[in-house]
Amino acid sequence: MTDAAETRPKTDLLNLTRSELEAFVVDELAQPRFRADQLWHWLWNRGVADFASMTNLSGALKTRLAERAAIVRPVIDVVRVSTDGTIKLLLALADGEKIETVLIPMAGHYTQCLSTQVGCAMGCTFCSTGELGLTRNMSMGEILGQILVARMHLAQNSLPPLKNLVFMGMGEPLMNLTELMRSLETLGSAEGISIASRRSTVSSVGIPSALKILGESGLAVPAISLHAPTQELRERLMPKAARVPLDELLGCLDRYPLKQRERVTYEYIMLGGVNDSIAHARQLVKLLGQRRCKVNLISYNPPPPQTGKAPYEAPDPEGVLAFENYLRSKHITTFLRRSMGQDIAAACGQLKLLTG
Repeated sequence: MTDAAETRPKTDLLNLTRSELEAFVVDELAQPRFRADQLWHWLWNRGVADFASMTNLSGALKTRLAERAAIVRPVIDVVRVSTDGTIKLLLALADGEKIETVLIPMAGHYTQCLSTQVGCAMGCTFCSTGELGLTRNMSMGEILGQILVARMHLAQNSLPPLKNLVFMGMGEPLMNLTELMRSLETLGSAEGISIASRRSTVSSVGIPSALKILGESGLAVPAISLHAPTQELRERLMPKAARVPLDELLGCLDRYPLKQRERVTYEYIMLGGVNDSIAHARQLVKLLGQRRCKVNLISYNPPPPQTGKAPYEAPDPEGVLAFENYLRSKHITTFLRRSMGQDIAAACGQLKLLTG
């Protein structure tokens, strides 16, 4: 007869919060609580992927862990490096599904763009990821596993460290709220990944009920995918997101609990001839002018030619500058965000599991 313990699925330790890991160590392994501290440090601070390398654990405990637990990390399938230094990693998950994460070079460090879903259900008309549809949500272990893999890749290639995180990859983070919150809570652990909340940004099309929970947690600042200055145009560009009326969304964000000097970021992808005129800039000022916010302007990034005809055109560079200057003249803090990694389909809106 097969022992039940032998057929029981192994527990993925990367998918346990700090309190869940402690319960596993004490209740399942019958070990003292301090062993959870040691494990947590090895898993998240040191990024160790096997029990044999955990030098302060006894041989008996390592054997027990190997029998009852696993460390399940995404596996790098393809690495693509842009001429501007951006790195895109195609990662294989344990069930064979694949996602992409992007490492963006900054001054002396990298910012990582994290995915939260396999695919995306939102179907925004300018985003390649939306064409994939939604396959499933990602677990906390899969979300944070991207960070462990990225840190390993950077270290192995003698590249600067990872300091900032943006949940702006594949998927709508607030549609995977439970695993997002578990991930954000785990990030701040001093003995773990140890990335402060002020260095984590969650990008969302805007889901009021989830934004309320995120705001009450104080774990991240939101960046809202606005992309249109009116409800009517937003319905054309983002039909699913626009089911939440703009006045309801903005009212929710007006109530978002911000710390001193924090502001809500509004992301605005500029589509040539669609939402990039001075008339649109005036409408945007009317919408945001009295709000505690900043605006990130992003020029549309067409998908690679091999994927077919792009649904939109990139905006005229001079028109983008005029748009930016108009917002600034009306005292709206505005940044023109440089698109990074376009040549490897790693820029905003381009993630679509391309491997060529």
